Amino acid sequence: MALALMRLAARAPLAMLHAIGVALGWIAYCSPAYRRDLRRNLALAGYERDSRVRRAAIGEAGKMIAEAPKILLDAREKTLALVRAFEGREHIDAARAAGKGIVYLTPHFGCFELAGQALNELGPLTALYRPPKIAWLGTLLEQRRKRPDGHLAPADMRGVRSLIGALRRGEAILVLPDQVPSRGEGVWAEFFGKPAYTMTLAARLAERKDSVCLIVTGERLPRAAGFVVRVRPLPAALAGESSERRINRALEEAIRTRPEQYLWGYNRYKRPSGAEPPAASEASG
Repeated sequence: MALALMRLAARAPLAMLHAIGVALGWIAYCSPAYRRDLRRNLALAGYERDSRVRRAAIGEAGKMIAEAPKILLDAREKTLALVRAFEGREHIDAARAAGKGIVYLTPHFGCFELAGQALNELGPLTALYRPPKIAWLGTLLEQRRKRPDGHLAPADMRGVRSLIGALRRGEAILVLPDQVPSRGEGVWAEFFGKPAYTMTLAARLAERKDSVCLIVTGERLPRAAGFVVRVRPLPAALAGESSERRINRALEEAIRTRPEQYLWGYNRYKRPSGAEPPAASEASG
């Protein structure tokens, strides 16, 4: 039944889905836990008193859910036609010309699923993949993402080997760097002024000499006009800055361009089971 409804939604106009999404976003906002996390995370980033950003963020989170059937199930050519511009393509071209592998870091911003599909059009792409808890949704995602030149790497050591192998072949990989990793797979690094348990894998991949690291976002355009894929180079590290903090800083810079499109309701600051709390110096800074 759920799959049938998703297939029906995939045929709906994007404007209709986004209108439904805004309503869904406000329904979700009725949850005390979700509302607490969203408002706290916005406050940490300096948007506590910006009611415009908060209201827009509530609706944008709903749009992310409502547009998913169209992005995942509609004909690929129709989905890709929603990408109205591809900014920063020169960074990808330069990396390929130099024979480098590419590490794409795509945060929970805008339509990151569509950004990944657009990147896959440029050549072989291996994406780090953690199956969702809903079994039928996991099957759907795997079917939609699998292509002759696209691969899914499970979030385990076998998957890590797949990612490294792709980079060695000069191919591209995709990682969502703002997911909270499991205990032992991350370190505490500042994100919008507060320590967040941050995956070390993305940092290690970004440090590789045979690869180039790029930040990629899929930004929604106003009035359901489509999307813009933006590619940004990873900024140079600051003195004494860890690789994890460098990536978090790059994400902050990208998010601040359109803060309402980040998934602020995600519990980014949770402590994984068994993980040590941040040190006092990290918690204060």
